[in-house]
Amino acid sequence: MNVRVGHGFDAHRLVEGRPFVLGGITIPYERGPLGHSDADVLAHALCDAILGGCALGDLGRYFPPSDARWKDADSMQLLDACAGMARERGYELGNVDATVVVEAPKLAPHLEAVRARVAEVLRIGIDAVSVKAKTSEGMGYTGDGTGIAAYAVATLTRNLA
Repeated sequence: MNVRVGHGFDAHRLVEGRPFVLGGITIPYERGPLGHSDADVLAHALCDAILGGCALGDLGRYFPPSDARWKDADSMQLLDACAGMARERGYELGNVDATVVVEAPKLAPHLEAVRARVAEVLRIGIDAVSVKAKTSEGMGYTGDGTGIAAYAVATLTRNLA
């Protein structure tokens, strides 16, 4: 059995006039992440963790912001595609663990819905999806309210027999 671990990171500015999408769930808030797609930092960090675990590079390699096809794209479709790339190479997702860092909005009331949506897209049990929310105590871009960041890890296994 071959076990791999991948790590992912993503960050975006928060701006007015954009929906706040996290893990495929739209959360009511006056600002949202700015990006070429829907700028779902959790989905993007998970994509990079999965791709990294398979040594396939990063999200921008497959879905570059210079490509108009991905303008305002639903990042959960990108996550599904990245999980599919892993499966095509014989990998099975074990679990994912992510931390989202943002001062506001408060994410705790939405985390179960986020976990359920991520589990659905990745085709794994909700008990294999961990999403935590943290603040940075007023420090840096995540603390002053101008940005959001997400860190993620994914385990992948492949039977070598």
